[in-house]
Amino acid sequence: MPVLNRPEGQTAEEFDVSRRGLAKGTLGGLFFAAYAPAALAQAAEPIVTDAVGLTVADVTYPAPDGFALPAYVARPEGSGPFPVVIVASEIFGVHAYIQDICRRLAKSGYVAIAPAFFVRAADPAPLSDMRQIQTIVAAAGYEQVMSDIAATLEWVSQQPWANADRVGITGFCWGGKVVWQAVARFAAIDAGVAWYGRLAPSPTATPEQIAAGAPWPVDLADDLKSPVIGLYGENDGGIPLASVDAMNAALQRAGARQSGITVYPGAQHGFHADYRQSYSAPDAADGWARLLALFDARLKA
Repeated sequence: MPVLNRPEGQTAEEFDVSRRGLAKGTLGGLFFAAYAPAALAQAAEPIVTDAVGLTVADVTYPAPDGFALPAYVARPEGSGPFPVVIVASEIFGVHAYIQDICRRLAKSGYVAIAPAFFVRAADPAPLSDMRQIQTIVAAAGYEQVMSDIAATLEWVSQQPWANADRVGITGFCWGGKVVWQAVARFAAIDAGVAWYGRLAPSPTATPEQIAAGAPWPVDLADDLKSPVIGLYGENDGGIPLASVDAMNAALQRAGARQSGITVYPGAQHGFHADYRQSYSAPDAADGWARLLALFDARLKA
């Protein structure tokens, strides 16, 4: 079975949907309730976190362009207020894995909210055609995504159960890059955890590709408003270790001593994604422990 070993996923030529089935959905509502078929491993046994003790909802709120932005929210039951974690998805959007991440965070005492950044164009979650998915994702440019995060910060600030003075962000693959960008953009974000998001353009990237991906995290080290930890795999097919070294060097030059990247030996892209073949349970558990340690220190103190 081929492995999704890059932040943008496989090419259509590498992808074979014939071996993938859909897992059972967890929760219905606005969002695709199963696991993205474009990445689901046939033998996967994903972690499923129940909603006992939680309040879970699909919501919408206005983005600056007037779009009614959908988001998946999971939070502890009770009046709170609870610290907030924004969850930036992979290229597959807010499917069952991202929803489960939100419930895991809620079980740890956070309001977790996953905005649906891609749905202005379409929902990529149920799709198998990687070219179609990539086209949808490409339509979500930097300014739109940052505006959606601004709308999310505004919405949570209006919720009595959310402590908008204590906000973190985490993201996976495509969303990992968003973490670096958002922490450089918003002073309201107190900590970030980036899971294997691109840090710099590919050495073979065209000028158009470089411009489309800007701003790149490697150029944002001086602008980070709070600590970011990166969690990356040694054998990531789309994120060479040279770019990780460049990012760590940029952080050191910027004096961002609380930020840095951990590289897991032998780990592939998507090592936290328990529905993919690339899943590495020990590395995923270690990364999650680091995430909770940072968020607990920065958002619960």
